[in-house]
Amino acid sequence: MVPYPRLACLPALMLALSLGACSVFEHKEQLRGNHIDPDQMKELTVGTTTRADVTALIGSPTLHASFDDNTWIYISEVTRPRIGGTQAVEDQHVVVLSFDDKGVLRSIQTKNQDDSIPVAMVDRTTPSPGSEASFLQQLLGNVGRFNAGGVASPSGGSAGGAPKPF
Repeated sequence: MVPYPRLACLPALMLALSLGACSVFEHKEQLRGNHIDPDQMKELTVGTTTRADVTALIGSPTLHASFDDNTWIYISEVTRPRIGGTQAVEDQHVVVLSFDDKGVLRSIQTKNQDDSIPVAMVDRTTPSPGSEASFLQQLLGNVGRFNAGGVASPSGGSAGGAPKPF
């Protein structure tokens, strides 16, 4: 006979609660951007599909290429929130559509997260001349710049009281 029958099921209860809590508190994946369905991609035909057809089928692009309005870029990501409010990119797809000058589809390229190139941020700062003041210059820099009440200021008016008549 077990002296405390309620304590025998305690480990099983703790395991069930801990596993059940994982799915309750897990953040859901979020789809961001213009996701193009594979069935929609099959309807795009190089040489016959026009810009108007693409816009009607897929919608407007996420962005145009910087110096070429004939290149449309559709970007979609699946993200999941992390601790601290940042987003973790789970999956990323990019579709690049190129058109000729007449607006007819010229090429289709698909890229994913494996094709991406990491970009390192530069941590340098741009120096600004004249801002390297010493501690004493910062401390005593304004001595003599302000006038006491009633003393004429360099601009021609008086610092205190009524302005001078013309």
